[in-house]
Amino acid sequence: MPPLSARLPVFPWDRLEPYKKTAAGHPDGIVDLSVGTPVDPVPEVVRAALAAAADSPGYPTVWGTAELRDAITGWCARRLGAHGLAHTHVLPVVGSKELVAWLPVQLGIGPGDRVAYPRLAYPTYEVGTRLAGAEPVVYDSPREVDPDGLRLLWLNSPSNPTGRVLPKEELTATVAWAREHGVLVFSDECYLELGWEADPVSVLHPDVCGGSHEGIVAVHSLSKRSNLAGYRAAFLAGDEGVLAELLRIRKHGGMMVPAPVQAATVAALGDDAHVLEQRERYAARRAALRGALEANGFRIEHSEASLYLWATRDEPCWDTVAALARRGVLVAPGDFYGPAGGRFVRVALTATDERVGEAVRRLTA
Repeated sequence: MPPLSARLPVFPWDRLEPYKKTAAGHPDGIVDLSVGTPVDPVPEVVRAALAAAADSPGYPTVWGTAELRDAITGWCARRLGAHGLAHTHVLPVVGSKELVAWLPVQLGIGPGDRVAYPRLAYPTYEVGTRLAGAEPVVYDSPREVDPDGLRLLWLNSPSNPTGRVLPKEELTATVAWAREHGVLVFSDECYLELGWEADPVSVLHPDVCGGSHEGIVAVHSLSKRSNLAGYRAAFLAGDEGVLAELLRIRKHGGMMVPAPVQAATVAALGDDAHVLEQRERYAARRAALRGALEANGFRIEHSEASLYLWATRDEPCWDTVAALARRGVLVAPGDFYGPAGGRFVRVALTATDERVGEAVRRLTA
């Protein structure tokens, strides 16, 4: 039997290393806009909660503390409009990437099954499908997918990499279609609090799901909204039958969010002020980078939400990557997210104000 690695594509970021070396050789240093990793401080309220829970010698529970589940259900009601969620409707997870990569395996999906995700998408949807030995299916419109053998449908709004936001009507029609065909929907909503020119809506909103959470689960992360990528803090909310099965499996696998991180998550979900402050930082960086890119001949498509600008000069994406690397600016090639991105680059807003200012200077010089 071939090793697991044989089922997987080449790790995309390895291909970017030569361009990173070129950008790092710039006299004024590299401006790395390729990876969406936060660079701003962890909010003080979160650090204080983490420190206060540091003396946690015992094992945490996979389901999380009652306080954590209260915080998740309360946030879902306040921010998503998803009222009436009980503790059985939520589950903390060890970062959203781990969840995406191993979800098909945990759901018992395997050979002969199919998993669908957007044509332009975060690569881990495909990775998780291949780890399970299932068939990956890409779509432009989810309701055009053949439902035969389809076990899992991924939605991603706001999108990584494009920043596209699915309208409420599209989400509503997709949920109805999936229920009609018995397809489980997982909606990756990790950028939902970072809408700029659109107001993203969750699949858990009653206008979308009709007040029922049957067959739908939303995935949320604190990595971007609260600068907690290093904490690996994320959670699921939705169908309690699906989450009960995942809870049983994750208990056996020991997939536990550390107790101090659980306490930090409670603090983060209970404080909206730091989220607004971080949004203002990103909004300013976004405006500066967008103006500089457009002045440099780029066209920005979608990008109405999330932490990225989806940009093109109507040339092969690696040509764009190379040209920007020579100016000391590193971006992600669009084909990392599928062949349809072959003439785009993804530009992250996750650099300090000083580095963003330097990128703007180089692009407009």
